[in-house]
Amino acid sequence: MSVMVDIRSVHKRFGTLEVLKGIDLQVRAGEVTVVLGPSGSGKSTLLRTINHLEKADRGVISVDGALIGYRRSGDKLYELPEREVRRQRARIGFVFQNFRLFPHLTVLENVIEAPVAALGRPRAEAVAAARLLLERVGLAEKADAHPRQLSGGQQQRVAIARALALRPRLLLFDEPTSALDPELVGEVLDVIRDLARQGTTMIIVSHEIGFAREVADTVVFMADGRIVEAGPPAQVLDAPREERTRTFLSKVL
Repeated sequence: MSVMVDIRSVHKRFGTLEVLKGIDLQVRAGEVTVVLGPSGSGKSTLLRTINHLEKADRGVISVDGALIGYRRSGDKLYELPEREVRRQRARIGFVFQNFRLFPHLTVLENVIEAPVAALGRPRAEAVAAARLLLERVGLAEKADAHPRQLSGGQQQRVAIARALALRPRLLLFDEPTSALDPELVGEVLDVIRDLARQGTTMIIVSHEIGFAREVADTVVFMADGRIVEAGPPAQVLDAPREERTRTFLSKVL
């Protein structure tokens, strides 16, 4: 399988706080990578550097062979104009913790907004595709509802449909279930499981250890801005090599 995401020596600091301290990670096409770690370990910042919502201070990130946020000329990197970064971002779906749906738009309008506005797709084509996506996430009957009329789990499923509407090569999830009541977590994880079965390339920041064991091809454990350990779930979760990983798992399992 080809490499979909290639992260090399990525560093990021906010003021005096160094949040990412040299991250190297590869994610192959069609694989699911779940990133675990304590709060403040840099997991969400790492996700945001992948689609250039945060600009890395050092290091480079490629998605599907293309440098994100830069073009290379000889041995120098030049930052891309914002419109080109937005175009790159449109190929990388991002599902946030807190849904971020437009409250004044219906469910259907939320899903077609980016394909029509960002990619210039004909509205009729976008609507037809959005209805299929809403059916896929089990919300076909909610197309004309507004976000306030939905449960948290339903809103997050709409957010996933919205991300899929851009036909991304890669999907990023930042703690997709952490803002949900416990009884709603399962319905969102079911949608992600279905995407995994269909071979969607995903990087998921999560605290759901059982889910990671079930769907991940690779589990990455981060702490203090570094990748401490990475490997198949059976190795990282059941037989971790690093003391820092064992300590974390002993507190959450």
